[in-house]
Amino acid sequence: MSEAWDEEIRNRALKALDKRADYGPDINISDFVRSPGGLEAKSVEELPSSIKEQAVMVGVRPDMKERAGTYFQLDHSVVFSGVSKYFDGGVEFTSTIEAKKKYDWLNKYLWRAVPVDADKYTALAALEWDHGYFLRVAAGKNVTVPLQSCLYISRNKLDQNVHNLILMEPNSEAQIITGCVVHPNVSKALHVGITEIYLMKGAKLTFTMIHNWAEGVDVRPRTGIMLEEGAIFINNYINLKPVGSIQTYPTAYCNGKNTTAVFNSLIYGDRKSVIDVGGRIILGGKESRGEVKSRVIATGNAEVYSRGLLVGKEEKTRGHLECRGLLLSDEAFIHAVPELRGENGKTELSHEAAVGKIAEEAIYYLMARGFSEEEAVSMIVRGFLDTRIFGLPELLKKEVDHAIDMVLSSSL
Repeated sequence: MSEAWDEEIRNRALKALDKRADYGPDINISDFVRSPGGLEAKSVEELPSSIKEQAVMVGVRPDMKERAGTYFQLDHSVVFSGVSKYFDGGVEFTSTIEAKKKYDWLNKYLWRAVPVDADKYTALAALEWDHGYFLRVAAGKNVTVPLQSCLYISRNKLDQNVHNLILMEPNSEAQIITGCVVHPNVSKALHVGITEIYLMKGAKLTFTMIHNWAEGVDVRPRTGIMLEEGAIFINNYINLKPVGSIQTYPTAYCNGKNTTAVFNSLIYGDRKSVIDVGGRIILGGKESRGEVKSRVIATGNAEVYSRGLLVGKEEKTRGHLECRGLLLSDEAFIHAVPELRGENGKTELSHEAAVGKIAEEAIYYLMARGFSEEEAVSMIVRGFLDTRIFGLPELLKKEVDHAIDMVLSSSL
């Protein structure tokens, strides 16, 4: 049965290898290489200090203190995966390839929330699979400190395709920080990240992703989330560094009654970055709720598209879209694309969007109090990217704020 299923997935992927994505610039996947760099390590401790420092900038702690578990992947190889002894038995955190070898039932979840033939990038990830993490939290288990994963690219022109799978069993709760980084010498690379998340009845997951790429890196995350009755999913996406292009449009399927899905994003688009991000929520369960909030800054020649789609399919469903954009350059632009689709007379959906420049009086006010113009702009930008609007747990907020401060201090 498993072999037949694998063959079906492969055949569907082969047919989609030339299928362009609906959004974002098209990428020629043949421009990238499959052989990883020569950098090797058998543990996180053996990694060069420069890599450890970069990991800290995306919220990943190499010392693993105040972390429930760690997954670290370098190019196509898993450097480390494991769980703190305090959560041993309640949490499993390993490679998806290893998990597939271990569990015959894993095919019930792989390629169900994200179709393998969605586009050329999902197809590539199926045909050239480079690990990714498998996270399973046991029923009723409350993981009180964050789990963390780091996906690192060390070789120029490398193609890295990861497939992550998260299973939150009934009434479980967890937070995870995923940081994505490239070596300073990498000027071109392709990262494809498939993430499938299943929240069973009453489960809650706070999923925070911090991207720290480089100007020539193209990034294609593909994410699907399935929510059963009473489940809560909170997604925080942060990108504050120049990048070649990012295109992602994660979809949450609120299938169960009284489910909640929230997508938050903080985007700082600089130089020639092309960033196309958002969130799509299908409110398919009675009394389900959805929210998509974004804070976008564009400067240099950056192009930023902020998308949001709410589909109200059942009665007593509610959803809201909100986009705030700040332009710091006449050459940059922000395109907010809010969409509402009501398919039931008892759904309530709303949206608001605003894009503009920093008010000159705000800059003059700060300059009159002794700050330089550069310092004034920096303060306004940092305030605009305030994570308090997302209502993060205190420990997670502290970690995310630290990561943002480190990135902004080197960018502004």
